[in-house]
Amino acid sequence: MNTRYGFRVWAVGMTSLMILGLALATGRVLADEVDQDEALELRQAGQILPLAHIMERAGLRFRHGRLIKAELEREHGRLVYEIEYLENGEVTEFHFDAATGEFLGEEDD
Repeated sequence: MNTRYGFRVWAVGMTSLMILGLALATGRVLADEVDQDEALELRQAGQILPLAHIMERAGLRFRHGRLIKAELEREHGRLVYEIEYLENGEVTEFHFDAATGEFLGEEDD
């Protein structure tokens, strides 16, 4: 077997494993974005709270931030609203249970 070819295969394989490991560590692989149509169906079925309700709740807690993005995702089998705010030059992502409105936590982006 060609040594240079074998090393390339090994290097590509190791790089792929490292990228997969980082993705798993950050949880991005475990989260699936819910599209607009499905979100509407879930809302109409009463399975999730309206985004406006969550935004109101978040607005009360984070009055000085500016909304950047809000999305609905499935994380570990749970529907979660992720809301990103910009405040004082820093982006923070807040997580809320979409069914109950419970504040689940935050992380700096």
